[in-house]
Amino acid sequence: MRRLFLLAVLALGTVQALADDWLVRTRVAGSFADTREAIVMAIENRGLVINYTSHIADMLQRTGADIGASRQIYDQAEIIEFCSAKLSRRMMEADPHHIVLCPFAISIYSLPGDKGGTWVSYRKPQGSAAAIVGPLLAEIAGEAGR
Repeated sequence: MRRLFLLAVLALGTVQALADDWLVRTRVAGSFADTREAIVMAIENRGLVINYTSHIADMLQRTGADIGASRQIYDQAEIIEFCSAKLSRRMMEADPHHIVLCPFAISIYSLPGDKGGTWVSYRKPQGSAAAIVGPLLAEIAGEAGR
């Protein structure tokens, strides 16, 4: 019985580790506006173009009443989508299934009651895409904390 319990605990720990392995998230001390501006500047300073900004907090607030939800999830939240034709092509030449990672996206959000900082997160590229795109995403996200 103890062996079965130990195996279950190990399996749950592995599942949690795998579940957390798909994203990178960092809490920075800056305000939402300053963090967002740092991310936008980091993208544009590399000659990359922002394709779209998704206003997640606004959408959730606007649609919450329609679906019977009242809890505020974010104070502010946006996802900034951008692309690098060169890196995207390299990534998809390595594996055409990496199309799912395009466009690249970085999330910036603040949580209700958490006045001390802002979160920056992105999907962690896997396989060959990690070496091709991972450094770019890490650099851009890292500039928010400077």
